[in-house]
Amino acid sequence: MLSAFSSWFVNPRRNPLARIHMLTISNRLKNYGLRYDDLYDPYFDLDIKEALCRLPREVVDARHQRLKRAMDLSMKHQYLPDDVRALQTPFKSYLSDMLALVKKEAAERKALGALPLYERTLP
Repeated sequence: MLSAFSSWFVNPRRNPLARIHMLTISNRLKNYGLRYDDLYDPYFDLDIKEALCRLPREVVDARHQRLKRAMDLSMKHQYLPDDVRALQTPFKSYLSDMLALVKKEAAERKALGALPLYERTLP
């Protein structure tokens, strides 16, 4: 029951509130030229850091360029021009496949009893 409700609640195709939220997030990310995957912090989650290390260099460089551009626009209190903003694809994912692979490998390592690649320390 709870699983069915939670899947309905977060699905933008079925829940109008989730659709409105997704459109709002999309518009805010387009203003700065960011993608949703750019919001993940590699210093907070070591799986994200490992996934970013495994991605091709061009993808990581493009991510850094988008983040720098967003910081620059934010400091200037400006947005991207409308013609550039129309070309943005904020929900085109580049990190989800690699992140799933990293989490799958970590689960396999744990099931086999092997030591993890890194230790998670709580602050």
